[in-house]
Amino acid sequence: MMNETVITSLEQVTNEWLTAVLTHSGALTQGTVAGFDVTGGRGNWSESGSLQLTYSPDAQGERPLRLFLKLVNADTGDGEYFGSSEVDYYLRDYVDVPDAPLLRCYDGRYAAAIHRYHLLLEDVSATHTMACGQPSTLEYGLALAEAFAILHGRWWGAARLAEANAPLHDADHIRRWVAIAEPGAEHIISQLATELKPHWPAAIRDIFARHPQAMIRRSQDANGFTLFHGDAGCYNIMVPREGIRPIYLIDRQPFDWSLTTWLGVYDLAYALIFHPGGKTDRQWELTVLRHYHETLIRRGVSGYSWAQLWDDYRLCVAMGVYIAVEYCRGGINESTQWVWLPMLQRALTACDDLNCFELL
Repeated sequence: MMNETVITSLEQVTNEWLTAVLTHSGALTQGTVAGFDVTGGRGNWSESGSLQLTYSPDAQGERPLRLFLKLVNADTGDGEYFGSSEVDYYLRDYVDVPDAPLLRCYDGRYAAAIHRYHLLLEDVSATHTMACGQPSTLEYGLALAEAFAILHGRWWGAARLAEANAPLHDADHIRRWVAIAEPGAEHIISQLATELKPHWPAAIRDIFARHPQAMIRRSQDANGFTLFHGDAGCYNIMVPREGIRPIYLIDRQPFDWSLTTWLGVYDLAYALIFHPGGKTDRQWELTVLRHYHETLIRRGVSGYSWAQLWDDYRLCVAMGVYIAVEYCRGGINESTQWVWLPMLQRALTACDDLNCFELL
């Protein structure tokens, strides 16, 4: 992928470029893009544009009228990087999974030399919205279980991960992933103990002391491991404005220190435990997990027992503590406290309810 093929600003978008990429993708079989209007936006590390297209009178094919262009600077500026993961997510990892819960991608390019990439995606803003306002219901949980199982089943286990050139992380990588977050624990315990239940400071310290070794032990058996999303918060889940399905899972953007192959059920744990719709109903939580397990089996996964999935889920729930405290690795992050403090409280509540500590 040549550097010059990566779009780095909306000003580079032209009728000719859109015509070329849509023709290459098969969405335009005749004719040209005659014009477009663009509305810009920004994310944490990206610039984006919603494009509204018009075509020449002789145009034929799918001819999408609205597209979403995402332009990403993969250099975060503090020594951490995104790689090609998000481009691979759309254009490599699941292209042979026709019902994958991914947006249609018309073009994507990554340039390692300049730490930049772009994605040209279908625009579903008219029909879908972020799941943060979605009520936490059994129906929503079942739809999530299906979506994750479809993705996870594709690269399940050692043989398929080897095919994807995505080996399991070694002990050093797991310890590094935990160590990135660990400084935040003491910042929170020392300054915000009043926001925690009396036994939670000791529980947080216990998780950091003993849980990483439990992760390392579990990684000795690849059954249950797969390519996973890793950041399945409500802001990365698109749900219909009416109804529950189809769900789209967006923005797979791991840092260079992130976990990229892990227990598949982690994604479901993240989505359920951290959903802002209130306390997860423990009764339907089991129903959702059963449905995830059954869907995996229907997708060809074998030899992965319900008992193992249940233990894996609880191991992953405790990982939620790392996710929450990482926000404060450089000190109490007051500007995002409304995000990470409820996340931490939900993760610790789930650890209590599910007795995750017995796995340590």
